[in-house]
Amino acid sequence: MFQLQCEDFQERVNDFLLRHQSILDILSKSTEANARVIRSSTKAVTTCGCLKIRAEKKPLPQNASINDLKELFSSHLEGELCDNCRDVIMDEIGKNIFYLTALCNTLGISLQEVLEKENNKIMTLGRFNMT
Repeated sequence: MFQLQCEDFQERVNDFLLRHQSILDILSKSTEANARVIRSSTKAVTTCGCLKIRAEKKPLPQNASINDLKELFSSHLEGELCDNCRDVIMDEIGKNIFYLTALCNTLGISLQEVLEKENNKIMTLGRFNMT
């Protein structure tokens, strides 16, 4: 079912993208959409306050394994997105995905294949996939 949704979404993006069909337009709109995700996430901290950032350098024990690192590292976030911030960020991520999909369409790349390839890489390399 997920594959069908990816293909349908990619087809809809192809059908509905009218104004920004140039690769240059798509790249700039994609960058703008990404910046808006960052801005809306930042505003959840600075304007709304539903999230707080508590960041500091974590000491790493010399004998720490890869599995230990998962427990040692954190997102540095405290709190939970309020409904408003969640909606705004989800909308911005949606636009980001739209332009990423438009880029795939323009370059003749299947979004489903990209997701499958990345998933296979993660499954094969596991935690050693630190890219």
